[in-house]
Amino acid sequence: MKNIKFFSPDDNQSNTVKPQIEKSLPTGRISSSGKIVFPAALLEELAIDVNIQFQVGTDQGKRKIKNLYLVPTSQEAGFGLVRIGRGYSLPLELILSKGGINYATEDHIFTASIFLYEGAPAYKLAIQTKEPKPPYTGKPRGRKPKAENPDETQQ
Repeated sequence: MKNIKFFSPDDNQSNTVKPQIEKSLPTGRISSSGKIVFPAALLEELAIDVNIQFQVGTDQGKRKIKNLYLVPTSQEAGFGLVRIGRGYSLPLELILSKGGINYATEDHIFTASIFLYEGAPAYKLAIQTKEPKPPYTGKPRGRKPKAENPDETQQ
C-alpha cells in the first residue's frame, strides 16, 4: 500500500489578497475651438442622457475655472449637447475663455464624476492641462544622415 497525500480545493487557493484594480475616472477633452467633447464611452459610463438640458456652473469666487458642474434641468434656457462624430460636445467658447482657459493653444482634458446636487445626480468635470508627451529617446528611425566628407569641402 502506497502513502498518498491528497489535496483539497483550499490547498489550491492563494492566501495572498489580490489587489483590486482601481477603476479610473472617465475622461474627455476640450477642443481647440472651445467645445467640451464627450466621447461615447464617457456618456455611456456616466449614463448621461444626451436629450436633456444642463445648467453649467463653476466654483463661486474663483477667477480661473478648475471645475465645471453640469446639473440637469428641465428649463429651456439650459445648454444642450450637440452631436459630433461618434460623441457629443457642449459649446462653451466664451465661458471658457472668460474663465482663463486658453483652449486655442493648450490641450486640456477633464475627468468626470457624479455627485448629488439637491438630491439629483449631477456631473463634475475637473479640468487640467494635458501633459506633453516626453521626447522619443529610443533608436533613431529612418536613413542615417549623410556625413560631410572633408575631402569634398576643400576643393
